[in-house]
Amino acid sequence: MHSIPPNPVLPVTTGLSIIFLLVLILPFRVKKIEENLEIFFLIMGISAVTISGLWSKEIVIDAIRDPVSIGGTPIGIFQVVLVAGILIYRYNEVIYKSIINLMNRIGIRPFVFGMILVLSVVSSVISVIVSAVILSEVIAAMPVDRDRKVKITVVTCFAVGLGAALTPVGEPLATIAISKLKGAPYHADFFFLLRLLADLVIPGIIGMALLGAYYASKAEVVEAELPEYTETFRTVILRAFKVYTFVAALVLLGRGLTPLVVWYFTKIPPEVLFWVNMISAILDNATLTAAEIAPVMSLTQIKSALMGLLVSGGMLIPGNIPNIISAGRLRIKSGEWAKIGVPLGILMMFVYFAVLFFI
Repeated sequence: MHSIPPNPVLPVTTGLSIIFLLVLILPFRVKKIEENLEIFFLIMGISAVTISGLWSKEIVIDAIRDPVSIGGTPIGIFQVVLVAGILIYRYNEVIYKSIINLMNRIGIRPFVFGMILVLSVVSSVISVIVSAVILSEVIAAMPVDRDRKVKITVVTCFAVGLGAALTPVGEPLATIAISKLKGAPYHADFFFLLRLLADLVIPGIIGMALLGAYYASKAEVVEAELPEYTETFRTVILRAFKVYTFVAALVLLGRGLTPLVVWYFTKIPPEVLFWVNMISAILDNATLTAAEIAPVMSLTQIKSALMGLLVSGGMLIPGNIPNIISAGRLRIKSGEWAKIGVPLGILMMFVYFAVLFFI
């Protein structure tokens, strides 16, 4: 891979800043882009790597491989979405009946509360991808109006994104963080992030579960019957390839914008970096983790950087894997997601900032 110059290069900074702004603005302003988000991000990713001058065989291989492999394993988001989609296509009636029967027995509010808690905790074991696929189908089967489905989905994705970071098998951010901190002075092991972040993550998950239950209690409950399954085999396959393209695009975009991270973000004090990491709402937080986290950082710096990345990842659809999967399955638009995700994410950022630096 080509190296990044030690000092900022004005044309590169300008070009990447423009791309950053386009990614932030256009999906909410141009309907055609919103409907073809994965293609738009792919174009932006290719442009960012080109402007950065970072094209290499490794980047191309990573963009092709990462959607189908997590941490070098033969399991990736593409296969999970594809296989789960085919299974649900074949057995959707049985799956939906089971979900509805359970909701009828215990009530929708306790069901939503329990669903968020369970999916958030187990996401650190079964991976955030599997949790997101389960979430999508559970929400699809819920007998509530669409507005509440969207709200419950966004809230659950915040919680799942937090929970998945507690072990290195939950999501790439955690894998990379452990890899970078496995030497002195921290000698990070499998449970390092659990010990480091549990006191922040678990209350956040409980808070999201309570909020989700509140949304469920205010929902307009429609008749609890089997939802109409409108997917065809073709759309199941197409959705998996769209997710593949989206993840590949985020790999390119994250790598292409790396010079901005190296030149500017890594020199920012932890209190400010916490807020700057809101760019995780549109960028791959694993890439930012790789660029920011280092053994020379204090535990407070590591916690603030990681929490900024984790919380802001729920704000917009590109920010996290569960967002991408759920939005694709439930046909949630960028504007719909942002309307709930951005104010909720900002509120959570203020709460965590106060906890990290003033309590």
